[in-house]
Amino acid sequence: MNLKYDFPYFQGSSLCDLFAQDITDARYAFILNYPATASWAAYPNTKKYFIQDGNDEASKTSYDKICQKEPWKNLAVLGDAIPGVVISPPRKLLVDYWREHFGFSYSNMEVMQRSLYLDYLNQSERFDKLLTLFPFDSLHKEKHAVEPDTHYHLLDKATLVELGVQCPKYKSYNLHQVSLEDIQLPQFPYLIKTSHGLSGEGTYIIKSVSDLNYCFEEVRKYLDIKLLNTIIVSEFIKNTVQNYCVQFYVSKAGDITLIGTTSQLVTPEGNYLGGLIHYRQFDMSRFFEMIAAIGQYAHQQGYFGIIGFDVLENQDGQLYAIDANFRVNGSTPLCLQRHTLLGLGKEVAKYSSSYRMAGALDSILVTLKSELDRKDFIILSAQESVKYGTIYTDIYGIVAGETIKEMEQIEKILQDKGLRWFG
Repeated sequence: MNLKYDFPYFQGSSLCDLFAQDITDARYAFILNYPATASWAAYPNTKKYFIQDGNDEASKTSYDKICQKEPWKNLAVLGDAIPGVVISPPRKLLVDYWREHFGFSYSNMEVMQRSLYLDYLNQSERFDKLLTLFPFDSLHKEKHAVEPDTHYHLLDKATLVELGVQCPKYKSYNLHQVSLEDIQLPQFPYLIKTSHGLSGEGTYIIKSVSDLNYCFEEVRKYLDIKLLNTIIVSEFIKNTVQNYCVQFYVSKAGDITLIGTTSQLVTPEGNYLGGLIHYRQFDMSRFFEMIAAIGQYAHQQGYFGIIGFDVLENQDGQLYAIDANFRVNGSTPLCLQRHTLLGLGKEVAKYSSSYRMAGALDSILVTLKSELDRKDFIILSAQESVKYGTIYTDIYGIVAGETIKEMEQIEKILQDKGLRWFG
């Protein structure tokens, strides 16, 4: 146990509960979607706060992910005290399910027209400050709850070295000042990252010349469409045994509240699939010094809100911070189920954004009713689609059990009922 710090665990179950201490000075709302640069984006982030969400139209992060699946997942656990802005509302059936299983009213959902929502928010006197996952080019500076230049700097992968924690050795390069061909590269393997890649986009593991050639091709595309200034060349941490996401909240006063730590589920390419959590067993004290350093840095910069940082542990027990996300993280809703699931005797839970089941949501809620009623399975987000004439539903969800073994048994039952994991 780290006796130097005594950080309390968060006792609530919603994002509103987390932010409650810091939203009494003005009228706040939460924009639940990321900005985008795709052709469908009415307010593309192409002027100042570049986001690497795909370097051509075919590879851009899709509308259904940015404006539906991801926002709905956070809306499910938002709570009632902060209005949540969405530009595509979830089905009433999904909201009714949330209302029954999470207990919030969802009367604070603000559905706004995609082509007008930022103009409306800029002019509206209803909301003084907007909480965001990422700064928006088209949202007035004074409307951002966190000063946007500060937030953008914190979200920059090159900022990792400033946080005061052990991290891989790396160098950052401004590509307007140095050409790709002139960068001194280390021996294989290593990583190259763009400064503000979204959901794994812009991260390349370089193990061969062909990997490097592909990476440089992708980076040049970003340069051609003027959506990139900086790349990072990073040491590759070898002999890793675990990949964690450590989450906490830093208040405007600089106080720290623990949210939880998940073991990350990733593909061999490093793409995020979800997280696994042991609510009672895991001791976060081993990360306290890192939490204190990152929290202090964020507070000094003027940031308040959720922070999740990714940590690799190697065979020698060394911990390396490899990324820091100053925003709600993918597995934050999983962490927020702590008290609900422990109250049911469920100590182990897994979140994934990669579930899929044949049929529309109506039939799925009937098929999985017994698992949903027991909270063996919790639905955070559900988006129906049609492919080759067949209806299916993509689900962001949580499987929970008393033990790992029971959780795996529940997963098998869900699989037998048609729930598939397509990660």
